[in-house]
Amino acid sequence: MLTTKPTRREFLQGTGILIVSFSLPSAVRSGVAQAGVSSKTVALDEVDAYLTIDGTGRVTLYAGKVELGTGVSTSLKQIVAEELDVPISGIQLVEGDTALTPAQGKTWGSQTIQSGGIQIRQAAATARQALLQEASKRLSVPATDLSVEDGTVRGRGKRVTYAELIGGRNFSLKLDKQAPPKDPTNYKIVGKPILREDIPPKMTGEFTYVQDFTLPGMLHGRVVRPPAMGATLQSVDETSIKNIPGVVKIVRQNNFLAVVAESEWGAIQAAQKLKANWSAWAGLPDQSKLWDYVRATKVDKDDVSSNVGDVEAALAQATKKINATYDFAIHTHGSIGPSCAVAEFKDGKLTCWSASQGPHDTRTQLANMFSMKESEVHVVYMEGSGCYGRNSHEDAAADAALLARDVGRPVRVQWMREEEHGWDPKGPPTLMDLHAGLDASGQVVAWRSELFVPDGTGGVFVKLLAAEAAGLPVDKGMSPGNIINNSAIPYSFPNVKTVAHRLAETPFRPSWIRAPGRMQNTFCNEAFLDELAVAAGADPFEFRLRYVSSDPRGTELLKRLMQLAKWQGRNTTPATGDIAHGRGVTYVKYELARTYVGAVADVEANRKSGEIRVQRFAVVQDCGQIINPDGVRNQIEGNIVQTVSRSLKEEVMFDRSRVTSVDWASYPILTFPEIPEIDIDLIDRPNEKPWGVGEPSAAVVPSAIANAVFDAIGVRLRSVPFTPAKVRAALQSA
Repeated sequence: MLTTKPTRREFLQGTGILIVSFSLPSAVRSGVAQAGVSSKTVALDEVDAYLTIDGTGRVTLYAGKVELGTGVSTSLKQIVAEELDVPISGIQLVEGDTALTPAQGKTWGSQTIQSGGIQIRQAAATARQALLQEASKRLSVPATDLSVEDGTVRGRGKRVTYAELIGGRNFSLKLDKQAPPKDPTNYKIVGKPILREDIPPKMTGEFTYVQDFTLPGMLHGRVVRPPAMGATLQSVDETSIKNIPGVVKIVRQNNFLAVVAESEWGAIQAAQKLKANWSAWAGLPDQSKLWDYVRATKVDKDDVSSNVGDVEAALAQATKKINATYDFAIHTHGSIGPSCAVAEFKDGKLTCWSASQGPHDTRTQLANMFSMKESEVHVVYMEGSGCYGRNSHEDAAADAALLARDVGRPVRVQWMREEEHGWDPKGPPTLMDLHAGLDASGQVVAWRSELFVPDGTGGVFVKLLAAEAAGLPVDKGMSPGNIINNSAIPYSFPNVKTVAHRLAETPFRPSWIRAPGRMQNTFCNEAFLDELAVAAGADPFEFRLRYVSSDPRGTELLKRLMQLAKWQGRNTTPATGDIAHGRGVTYVKYELARTYVGAVADVEANRKSGEIRVQRFAVVQDCGQIINPDGVRNQIEGNIVQTVSRSLKEEVMFDRSRVTSVDWASYPILTFPEIPEIDIDLIDRPNEKPWGVGEPSAAVVPSAIANAVFDAIGVRLRSVPFTPAKVRAALQSA
């Protein structure tokens, strides 16, 4: 375990922030505050919420968005360094601290750069304009004659530094929407492949994850989970762990049961050996009939995501009709590092160190859980070893907070592998029925789809397990993410209707997992579109280009993808023998509003074993203005690798009582030898808005693989994951 060094006082003094006096615990993470009150504003419309400059000229950036391993900590610094003309090495970052950073929303939906970064850019542009105006007064030189380099303003032989202009003082400025950001033609830092600063310490083991964080006097907690997900606690035999040294307390509140010990090993042993009686429960559906269950679930409402022309009339007159049903399995996050949090109640206030992707929202949930004011809860972001989407970090935070309140000392809760796989919220099952019609010339005359997904009744929060089990205030409804996005299509067909049936329930607590809905819906749509191309006798690229011709960026992307992939058309000569090779193409305009991605997958399919091996992915992406091309490539590579795993291997298995795929044997993921070669072409548009890259390239993977398998062996895979058993079954029924 590692403990952190700088005190809050030392850190805040280094930033030049004016602070009021208060007592300080000694253990804090570098750049992250412990409990206390600062005079620093966190208002979204104040420059001082985002930026400070100290007496040495060092800039501190305060971001409500957080680093989840996506490289945004480097990219956000690039934006500020560019706008202020300071070296990126001269910027320190404070992220996701609810006492110090503005509430910019969760780090989700590829919105960090697109929304949070734009706010930060405007704050920096406002600051730069004010600094130049002040320098103009100081130097008696018109602002138009001034230039800035490395935080020093120069003009007509005179100079003044940022430190001299503002060092240690507040800007006291509102964000000025009219303050002009720098002209992209003058960029020196944005658009350059800056190596991610977080990678070296992670590679050497020096990085402090939340899993490594400790506090003086800290205890260790473990929650005892029931054998069935809906079971109630009947009794506890406290004498069953009397011989385990270091046990501090057994904590029971309604159906919440946990142990707290002086050591982590003591807590593990106590949790494993504590005898408790739970009621029986078998409320999960029969997995073998999952899709019947989905179809039979009550529909709360229908969301119509597109409605053009008269689909039914066009279908009735179509020369050729094509129908298909696609499904996408329940997925777990499968975070390689199980979730962890540390919490402390002190003087009636709660401080929690968490890898939550939304620290400000976690503060709200914890405040609600304990009926506290938000001002009495302080959440400090620390990067987690294994965090994306809404996995279990927030639940670990609630566990730790509940135990810390009960024992009156700081408590660290580290989830175990079985817990992470078995109890984290899941990506819900997705089912889509598709219908289309072609005319005699092979033109698409109608497209209709019906999507079956759970209703989004829970706003932006997922229920906290600890709150629900303990009978404390808990968020209502479900929050599976905005999973109807990309159910509508990016193609200009004359008659289109796409409807999402929002279901009243789903088997497990749902939440958003990378590219929620967009991946599943793009899989269904793009694989079905490939079916239409085959029915029309058309090349899949030509077929797509035909219907995106009104979108020049989409057209350019597809043409560049053909070049990158060296596309030569479909496989017209099926291979003989067990091994066959194929290629498949997919295209998406993410949420029909931003980042464009196209991909070609090269696969090898074994007819005998049913195994699929993805050999290569060619990807072209247009995300507008690129902040850090190295970071963008990192994200595309990560998306491809992770989603190949999700497409070929991953599926939550369960019986009527609980999740049974609770380890890497029962929930396998892609191994290093199975990683495909990845070729990337980035379309940079410096004069356009920057769009997100954390999710979009994930959306194209499953359908590209499915289309490539059809090209190789002539069978359609309409059910993710594409397991060997499914491939063999498809071949047998072909």
